[in-house]
Amino acid sequence: MIAYFDCFSGISGDMILGSLVDAGFSLIELKKELKKLLIPGYRIESKRAPRNGILGTQVKIIVSSSYKAEKVHRKLEDIISLINRSGLGNDIKSKSKEIFSRIAIVEAKIHNKQVEDIHFHEVGAVDSIIDVIGALIGIKYLGIEKVYSSPLNLGTGFVKCSHGILPVPAPATAELIKGIPIYSTGINSELVTPTGAAIITSLAEKFGEMPLMRVEKVGYGIGGKELRIPNMLRVFIGNKIEKLQEDMVSLIETNIDDMNPQFYDYVIEELFNNGAKDVYITPIYMKKNRPSIILSVISPIDKVNELTAIIFKHTTTMGVRVTEMVKREKLVRKIKKVVTKFGNIKVKIGIFGNKVVKILPEYEDCKRIAKTEKISINDVYNEALRVTQNKLWTRDIKK
Repeated sequence: MIAYFDCFSGISGDMILGSLVDAGFSLIELKKELKKLLIPGYRIESKRAPRNGILGTQVKIIVSSSYKAEKVHRKLEDIISLINRSGLGNDIKSKSKEIFSRIAIVEAKIHNKQVEDIHFHEVGAVDSIIDVIGALIGIKYLGIEKVYSSPLNLGTGFVKCSHGILPVPAPATAELIKGIPIYSTGINSELVTPTGAAIITSLAEKFGEMPLMRVEKVGYGIGGKELRIPNMLRVFIGNKIEKLQEDMVSLIETNIDDMNPQFYDYVIEELFNNGAKDVYITPIYMKKNRPSIILSVISPIDKVNELTAIIFKHTTTMGVRVTEMVKREKLVRKIKKVVTKFGNIKVKIGIFGNKVVKILPEYEDCKRIAKTEKISINDVYNEALRVTQNKLWTRDIKK
């Protein structure tokens, strides 16, 4: 199961919790698990409400007035100790300590202090601790194994916090989102909070377009502010569909009209021996209607110079064209060895969207057996297909 967070209106800790609860995370289960944290002086409330006509869930952590009055400012060691003493699972403990440690490192950098001297203010408060750990509990409860996210809509303007009036994004948020795709639609508000940034940048494997998935649940978490856009975080939960594999290569090409055609066999062999992924020739007509060929080489990006040197050395060309970054999309491939009545044969299997779409017995294996057994290569090939299809039917081939 995977989750994709659609951060069209930013992200905060309470919005993450709200979206997970809206998608089916039991509030009763959340409260039960959070009791293991042994933090007093708060209660959790949840309600469904509309934002711009869209119904979602708002989760609030209500801290008692007496506990607020104490103005507890925790250090990292206090939060780590609190987590270690809890009865939470080891996976929740480990990830939550990682998140708070990241925040402490960022705060130390901003304020030019040692990590152990940093006092958490907003992020060290009870509601922020509940947001972080509650989000991790919810992810686990819903069976989410991988998290993905859209780019983050930051907002603009200024925000008031314990350090005074600060620009949006707040300095801690700005540090936490380094390397993450961000944008702003000009909403005059803080849309990404430090807690939200810390959680999503610690959990998400990738930021960008929604992965190919089969959606089973959609949840909307409501933020506390009224904005001109729906102040909501949307989460899609479902199963990822495997798509085509991608890699980047370079394409080297040259037109040749004056070389002995017998030499191409040697040139192609040399190119393959030195790392070319594929080599092919295409007949064309050039100026004055001279018959010629295009020599095309699909090259790993780091092999372009080496393969170009081979072309110059062994052909008559005076120049090549190089397309440096070419994206290839490929079926997910598996090589399996099947046992047939003629012997063992390797079979290449192509998979798209968790389904087998190609079965290709290896030609060299079929050729070897056909020669040895003095039978038709077509019979060998078809036998390999038949055995492979039977194994796929019983799912043996996928093990």
